[in-house]
Amino acid sequence: MDFADRLDMMDDDCDDEGYPIVEKVTCKSCERKKMKVEFFMPMIPPTATAQEKAIRVVNGKPYMYDTPEINAARQKLEAHLSKHVPESPYVGAVQLTVKWLFPITGNHVNGEYKTTRPDTDNLEKLLKDIMTHIRFWKDDSQVASEIIEKFWADRPGIYICITEL
Repeated sequence: MDFADRLDMMDDDCDDEGYPIVEKVTCKSCERKKMKVEFFMPMIPPTATAQEKAIRVVNGKPYMYDTPEINAARQKLEAHLSKHVPESPYVGAVQLTVKWLFPITGNHVNGEYKTTRPDTDNLEKLLKDIMTHIRFWKDDSQVASEIIEKFWADRPGIYICITEL
């Protein structure tokens, strides 16, 4: 099954209000139940990143602040992510898988890796900061494993899967 088929199936993995169903998976090596949640947020992903701060000098001292574009990206992501916050924050190590799906432009095709800006690490910084702020976990240092990819896609959005380690 390819990733597009998985996205289509995710509609069936949600409750009547569109919230993801939290799944308990059994670890094969330790037989312990681990929490896993995955969801897809259909949207045109924001391209403003946390690193794009502006600088203002006041009384000879430089101050960094978020641009209106960063604030808009933060609000957009927080609005979408807030629908998927777990009942209680993750407490231990987690693996975070994120697939950024950008609308196709130019001669690109569905599923082709996106090799232009923004960089995945910059996209991820803002996303994880927001996920920490709205209590997916206590601190983003708990993200011990990350898989981050960005693609051109017919169906733009952000796919997220969080699994306890």
